[in-house]
Amino acid sequence: MTAMNTPPVVSRSEWLAELDDLRAREKAHTREGDAIAAARRRLPMTEVDSSTPIVGGNGKVPLIDVFEGRTQLFVSYHMWHDGRPAADQCEGCTFFTGQVRELSYLHQRDVTFAVFCEGPYDESDRYRRFMGWDMPWYSVPTESHERLVAGRHFGMKACYLRDRNRVYETYWTTGRGVEPMAPSYGILDMTVHGRQETWEDSPPGWPQPYEPLGQQFRRDGRPTAQWARIIVGHDDDLHSGQPSTGGSGCCS
Repeated sequence: MTAMNTPPVVSRSEWLAELDDLRAREKAHTREGDAIAAARRRLPMTEVDSSTPIVGGNGKVPLIDVFEGRTQLFVSYHMWHDGRPAADQCEGCTFFTGQVRELSYLHQRDVTFAVFCEGPYDESDRYRRFMGWDMPWYSVPTESHERLVAGRHFGMKACYLRDRNRVYETYWTTGRGVEPMAPSYGILDMTVHGRQETWEDSPPGWPQPYEPLGQQFRRDGRPTAQWARIIVGHDDDLHSGQPSTGGSGCCS
């Protein structure tokens, strides 16, 4: 077996001194993040038609109903590949959406979380149930794309504010901007091998088997989170039963 490359071994006092130096940088990073969040809270906003139709389990509803009576709404726009099996659905959206499970902390602060999927509701909702997700799930009909997506793309995340019967978009982001939804990344960043992705600045010999082109979210061609469900037989008619080469990752 090939010896694993590891960091140098030093005394505990030397290790603590090095850690203290890093901690100062971490605290500066945290304070800068706080300052950016403060600036984000001071951004202007733009109005969105509150009657924009969205399709949910009970059919079409206006956008304002998605707030569920709360004043704020966080929407994860989930990419969908029409008519394709679960194995070919977006790895990146699956990675991020699947890590948002406990919503009570958001509700406590008057925020509703919802997923707006790109595809037909019945088809994408089968995927939601296969994955074991229970967050509010909607489909965005074609007639609503321009009002909600407006030249952007699914995979983005957007925040809205409701003021009585009017709705405003206050923020949106995509790409690496959506990483706060993924505590797995935060945990990996604290480990010695990191995310194990090829773009990272790691010492020579560190394991980096994942190209950041969607593969980091896949196992044998499928979104990684599917495998535990496949093993225990939680399959459905979205599956072709054969490994896929994988679709393109929308959030990579």
